[in-house]
Amino acid sequence: MTFLTYLLMAFLVGCAIAASFSRNLLNSILIFMSYSLVMSIIWILLESPDLAITEAAVGAGVTSVLFFVTLKKIRAIEKEESDGSKEE
Repeated sequence: MTFLTYLLMAFLVGCAIAASFSRNLLNSILIFMSYSLVMSIIWILLESPDLAITEAAVGAGVTSVLFFVTLKKIRAIEKEESDGSKEE
């Protein structure tokens, strides 16, 4: 059991580093989502199911959806600005 815990902790550190160095915003969001899912597994291993459910729902669920919507809005704004500059 401890080997699995250490493996998951190493994966968390790897996710944190990968999210920091990722240049693509979509990849960063996906890495953050996997970080939250692994963190919820660690909470289950620590026998704290209430925190695991909260981490999975908020960290991987709601926050990731908000990030995806924000990314879509940003791309839409950039596309509209580039279309407006071509007409002038």
